[in-house]
Amino acid sequence: MVLETLAPAERLAFVLHDMFAVPFEEIAPIVGRTPAAARQLASRARRRVQGAPAAPDADLGRQRGIVEAFLAASRNGDFEGLLAVLAPDVVVRADQAAQRLGSLPVIRGATAVAQSFKGRAQAARPALVDGEIGVAVIFGGKLRVVLRVTISGDRIAEIDATAEPAQIETLDVEVLDRT
Repeated sequence: MVLETLAPAERLAFVLHDMFAVPFEEIAPIVGRTPAAARQLASRARRRVQGAPAAPDADLGRQRGIVEAFLAASRNGDFEGLLAVLAPDVVVRADQAAQRLGSLPVIRGATAVAQSFKGRAQAARPALVDGEIGVAVIFGGKLRVVLRVTISGDRIAEIDATAEPAQIETLDVEVLDRT
């Protein structure tokens, strides 16, 4: 019964890894995440199954603050502000639909990522994506792009951009109210 309370991606990552010993590198494409994000999904599911409390809200609040600082710096064209919230080796990956919207397939390094996001994010809002902090990009009242954000320490380490409508439909996206 506890497994039924997990989000589909959490349940899949947990079962494949913990019960069938499938490596996270193989789980990642199945759940549409990076290996690090798949590891986080399995970890969160494991805590729930073992009865441990979920990650404290304070951690989610901290992560939201980092994402909000990233979005504010992006909107304002604040290059130094972007560098302050990006890990030096940050990686951005975009699906084919996001690439058709103008993103490169992969962008590596804080300088390149900051340059790519500088002056953008006008339609972006902090969101929960399958229960984790992320970003929803809404144009014309419709969710067009979802950014899954992986935070390491106090900086953004990975961003995975999904713009494929069929893939977006499989995600549980909750746009967060403005603070």
